[in-house]
Amino acid sequence: MVHSLPPLPYAFDALEPHIDAQTMQIHHDKHHQAYVDNLNKALAGTDGENKSLEELMANISAYPAAVRNNGGGHYNHSLFWSVLGNNGSQPQGELATAIDEAFGSLDALIEKMNAAGTTRFGSGWAWLLVADGKLQVSSTPNQDNPLMDVAEVKGTPILGIDVWEHAYYLKYQNKRPDYLKAIWSVINWKEVDARYKAAL
Repeated sequence: MVHSLPPLPYAFDALEPHIDAQTMQIHHDKHHQAYVDNLNKALAGTDGENKSLEELMANISAYPAAVRNNGGGHYNHSLFWSVLGNNGSQPQGELATAIDEAFGSLDALIEKMNAAGTTRFGSGWAWLLVADGKLQVSSTPNQDNPLMDVAEVKGTPILGIDVWEHAYYLKYQNKRPDYLKAIWSVINWKEVDARYKAAL
């Protein structure tokens, strides 16, 4: 299957002032597009050509690094755009209960996610995932994710935060913790909730 760039579900400036429009445009139109283009090139003429992203992730150790890096980049960013939005929502219902059960409170979850993102050396991601019906926090290097058979903590990601410098450098420079603090103002909890229910 030929992979394609999903359209951003809101305007580039929709997440201002927390994430600036220029960063969003470059991140989506240039970085994510490059992952898609390079993934299609890496898969051309191979047995992975007809597999979905999820199928590729589940067996990623069987593929070359170009598929792991670009397939992961495509999957991770597609999820990332969907869990952002300027709607001021909060976790509700089952998701809110599960967060309280797993972490004690939403604030405690945020603290744990931010710690995962801040302490990830170099580039990578912080994740909220469902594993065996329970919520967990993890982080992965580069463009890896919890769906991959190589992940230290495996599960279904429902919220991912990009901590590559290209996600924040124009506005926050080297201050990754400031970016991580700000991003919680633009989390689309309705989408996270939908992903949580699907993962169960």
